[in-house]
Amino acid sequence: LFGALLSFFSLAVVAQTKVDAVVKVNTEKYDFGKIKQGEPVTYSFEIKNISDKPLVVENSWASCGCTTPERITEPIQPGTTAKLKVQYNAAAVAPFTKDVNIKFAGIDEVKTVKITGEVLSTEAFAELQKQAPKAAPVKKS
Repeated sequence: LFGALLSFFSLAVVAQTKVDAVVKVNTEKYDFGKIKQGEPVTYSFEIKNISDKPLVVENSWASCGCTTPERITEPIQPGTTAKLKVQYNAAAVAPFTKDVNIKFAGIDEVKTVKITGEVLSTEAFAELQKQAPKAAPVKKS
């Protein structure tokens, strides 16, 4: 009986680990800025294992079908970093904020990162490009 109780409490402690105690992400939110409709954009969040044990990503999912996180299939070893590539399809003209959730094995809490931006119509994007200041010519020495 004592062994069963000890096992139960040991598992409870593991399940209560806070995700931020084992994972550090390079940024909680990435802003794509103004993007052109119909041209998907991607960003790779860098996820660092700051614990002393390998981390397994059980699942990653987005708040909308317009956003697709690529699955991390290999365990993230202690002290190393994995990249979670996220693609946004840019189909609808509108500002956007999308959540991407990451679930790690043995941790109840989910890590959430965000992508934001504004999708412009092809015409509005072209107009924005015309208004952008031109880069100074590069001097060759």
